[in-house]
Amino acid sequence: MTRGVVHWVVGPVTTVLAASFVIFVALALAPGDPVARVVGDRATDAQREAARHQLGLDEPVVVRYFHWLGDALHGDLGTSLISRQDVASLLAPRLLTTLTLVLMSAVIILVIGVALGAVGGVGDRLRPFVNGVTGLGVAIPSFVASTLLIGVFAVQLGWFPTYGSGAGVVDRLWHLTLPAVALSIGWVAYVAQMTAAAVREEAVREHVETAVGRGLPRSLVLRRHVMRNASIPVLTASGLTVAGLVAGSVVVETAFGIDGVGSMLVKSVSSKDYAPTTAISVLVVMVFVVVTTVIDFVQTRVDPRLREHSP
Repeated sequence: MTRGVVHWVVGPVTTVLAASFVIFVALALAPGDPVARVVGDRATDAQREAARHQLGLDEPVVVRYFHWLGDALHGDLGTSLISRQDVASLLAPRLLTTLTLVLMSAVIILVIGVALGAVGGVGDRLRPFVNGVTGLGVAIPSFVASTLLIGVFAVQLGWFPTYGSGAGVVDRLWHLTLPAVALSIGWVAYVAQMTAAAVREEAVREHVETAVGRGLPRSLVLRRHVMRNASIPVLTASGLTVAGLVAGSVVVETAFGIDGVGSMLVKSVSSKDYAPTTAISVLVVMVFVVVTTVIDFVQTRVDPRLREHSP
């Protein structure tokens, strides 16, 4: 029981705390002075020092970190130096937009990626086509895919909007369709390649050949013996993909002018706005830690071999 608590709870929490400290210190030591954004370029040295003291930037970075951590544990993520608004209130509407984008992309990735990989793993005739498609998908960066999709489907064909995240459920889904496709192209190829490799490895195992030799339907063998045993690496790849979508949304949101967490991070970094930058960076780390922990937990429950060594 104690080992389980340490493995599933203490370990992830420690990782998040360590990452938050590194992020906070790195931002504090980065070049640039956020006070200049607040008081302006024509402010005197006395005004700068007064502003620095008021913002608490004259304290040691370790002291500032523990002040931030204590406030964050009580739900206070600080105040933006630029907009002078509470960071939590700024994040709330943008977080919904980013989560919707990530969810749409995840559905596309899991459905198309796993299906394409399964076809490439068991279909000898279609394998060259699948390899070509996945190779092309991996080679296309998100910003290139965004530009191509905007140029073809938004500008030339006029099927989708070119800018913004929309208002209302239907309009939001319509606005986020192209961004979701752009965000998922590379990850679809990655999941498909991992799935195809796992399926090919399982398809040549002795128990699968025995099942085929016994005359069992090929679809039954594929579902029960091949895909089930190949689910562990596929699950790992899919989980890491979903976690990576949060970080990848930065490029896509900027390209499509979506007012989400990713675009807010870009603006905060460029203006040296500490509070939102720290909050969003730690949020991304938390997503990775939570997803990888869930993947680890699910794997130990799906694979009996891993369960024997789990806490």
